[in-house]
Amino acid sequence: MNGKFSNDYLLDKKVKIFQPIDGYRASTDAVLLAAAVDIASGKKIKILDVGSGTGAVSLCLAQRCGGNKCEIHGLELQPELAALANYSAQENNFDFVHFFNEDIRGKINCEQVKPCEYNVVVTNPPYSENDMPSPNQSKATAHNHSQFSLRQWLLFCLKMTRPFGRIYMINRVEALPVFIETLHESVGGITILPIYSKENQEAKRIIVMAQKDSKSPCRILKPFVTHSDEGSYTDKAQQILRGGKSFKDLAEI
Repeated sequence: MNGKFSNDYLLDKKVKIFQPIDGYRASTDAVLLAAAVDIASGKKIKILDVGSGTGAVSLCLAQRCGGNKCEIHGLELQPELAALANYSAQENNFDFVHFFNEDIRGKINCEQVKPCEYNVVVTNPPYSENDMPSPNQSKATAHNHSQFSLRQWLLFCLKMTRPFGRIYMINRVEALPVFIETLHESVGGITILPIYSKENQEAKRIIVMAQKDSKSPCRILKPFVTHSDEGSYTDKAQQILRGGKSFKDLAEI
């Protein structure tokens, strides 16, 4: 691998993650998204992480589900991030996790990644087409859409999801209309979890969950608050971000 990178940790040092010192680095969004995924007990599932970055979502899921229960693939546009993510998987002994340098705007060349094969598709898409891009090229690529809209991104996720599989996304609140408009005819059981930084503030982020081919109604869950008024993590946020609990473990979903 070229370039400088740091050895960091997730889930209270249960998971190693290697990230560029000067470039895109994972945030708490990745851990929150992973915590939203319902991993059914006793079933082996295939998970696809679209726009996997340094692999944080996949690595957190791998820690929860274990190799006897899941196979995880990640797709990442930036080759250096895909390489670091594979290095992280190797160092954590997650031999069931593999990341591929692919551009989802075109044909996927990897024979291991095929449409309609994944029980779970998770994604933390670029946030905006309109924000001022970061002067750091890696961050700009990760955070801003380029010749590819959020609608196209979501349609790719839908294509990769098997019948009655589930899609999970974390994004800004303003992405919600695009999600619903794009997928409402193909998914059901749309479940929206608002993420609040503090109580009595507006939600800036949401986790959206849906099931392909389902006819279940839409649900809006009670807000999940990440910080106290003093600025420290709430107890439930600590249990997810440090303890590795899922939202289901905490009866939030």
